[in-house]
Amino acid sequence: MYHATDQLFFTFEIEPVPQLRPRVSSRGGYVRVYDPPKVKQFKSLLRSLAVHQYSRPPMLGPLSVSLTFYRPVQKSISQSERERRLSNQSKPVVKPDTDNYIKATLDALNGVLWHDDAQIVKIEAEKKYSDHPKIAVSVKPV
Repeated sequence: MYHATDQLFFTFEIEPVPQLRPRVSSRGGYVRVYDPPKVKQFKSLLRSLAVHQYSRPPMLGPLSVSLTFYRPVQKSISQSERERRLSNQSKPVVKPDTDNYIKATLDALNGVLWHDDAQIVKIEAEKKYSDHPKIAVSVKPV
């Protein structure tokens, strides 16, 4: 398994997708709540990438998680602004919100890296720009 000092690092080559409001449908008097297709596809792909990188049982106990979301740089900006964004001088203070990225990512990794995201007692997250969208995750027992 893992020792109390183990810290695990993962890089998932996937563009971050924010958690969107759930969709609701009603059929035969039953209400069904589900993720929008884009979110569902993202969670499924991220989960597959995690399973491919991490073959041990999910971590148990309280965890500390650090997330960095590398989002693409918009195409309709000047070259100088593009360089500022890629060098981390300009921060992505635009939608989607960081907390929505967090929610979708943690949900996707449930049952793979940890048993349930309720185990996460400390979390750190940030958005950055990159030419190569990805998600970096660090997990360690507390």
